[in-house]
Amino acid sequence: MSDIADVPSPARNGLLALALVIIVEAALVITWSAGFVGVRFATDHAPIFLILLWRSLVSGLLLSPFALTMGPKLRWKNVLPQILFGALAMAGYLAGFAMAIGRGVPTGLVALITDMLPLAVALLSWPVLGQALTGRQWLGSFVGFAGVLIASGSALSIGDVPLWAYGLPVLGTLSLAMATLLQKRSPAGAMPVHQSLCIQCLSASAIFAVLAWHEGGVLPALDTGFIGGILWLVFVATFGAWSLYYLALRKSSAARVTAILYLSPPVTMIWAWIMFDEPLSWVMAAGLVVSLAGIIIVARSQASPSVASSN
Repeated sequence: MSDIADVPSPARNGLLALALVIIVEAALVITWSAGFVGVRFATDHAPIFLILLWRSLVSGLLLSPFALTMGPKLRWKNVLPQILFGALAMAGYLAGFAMAIGRGVPTGLVALITDMLPLAVALLSWPVLGQALTGRQWLGSFVGFAGVLIASGSALSIGDVPLWAYGLPVLGTLSLAMATLLQKRSPAGAMPVHQSLCIQCLSASAIFAVLAWHEGGVLPALDTGFIGGILWLVFVATFGAWSLYYLALRKSSAARVTAILYLSPPVTMIWAWIMFDEPLSWVMAAGLVVSLAGIIIVARSQASPSVASSN
């Protein structure tokens, strides 16, 4: 105990801050992966845009009282960018991967494609931020991507699915990458998470309402499976995953946060094993280790003190 007490206060604060970042990132991976499983479950009970509409609308309405009464007063100059972020990060990303799953693209493959987010961020960083990943960050990204291939490869299969459907999660990932970079650059990104998430959910729900109406209707399905799926997507995949995503983004760099999401396909398969009794294998475990190695390479390329104080 005396050794811990002898550690200088700034060093202790740095260790605590780093531990908090790691906890947030671990929770992010778990809740982010839960979104894929939730969509897979809910699509058995309702059309895809109806699911996304009620997921976003319920989330936004539940957050509205807190967004209006807690935090700084909402001003249009800060609200308008959040509407754009909602269109890109919520509507664009969620529609991309959910439509792919709904069209029959394997869930593991969708998770794999969306985990190319760090590469998408790197691709867009130069025109948006005037930045590029270092060689070490590129190495870590490719190592992490290789781990995802190993972990997910045994679950991937190409069935009777239209070829264009495989491009949907790619477009969704590019949409999220653009939102990530714009939010990192925008002064509106300093808005409290509960306010930004509320605005983004409501703006996405407006887009999904139009698509759901075109798809067949906007009224919720009075089915226990649909209601359970929406509750799962609202409280775990929306409140949990997106809040943690933006919290992690504020405490670290976009490159590090997106690299952490390399772990989502293996964790998605663990969720599928728990909920749907899908098999696990040592190949998946090996891929998880390789992915972790890539994440460590990316993370160590960041200066430790700046991780907890970048914003």
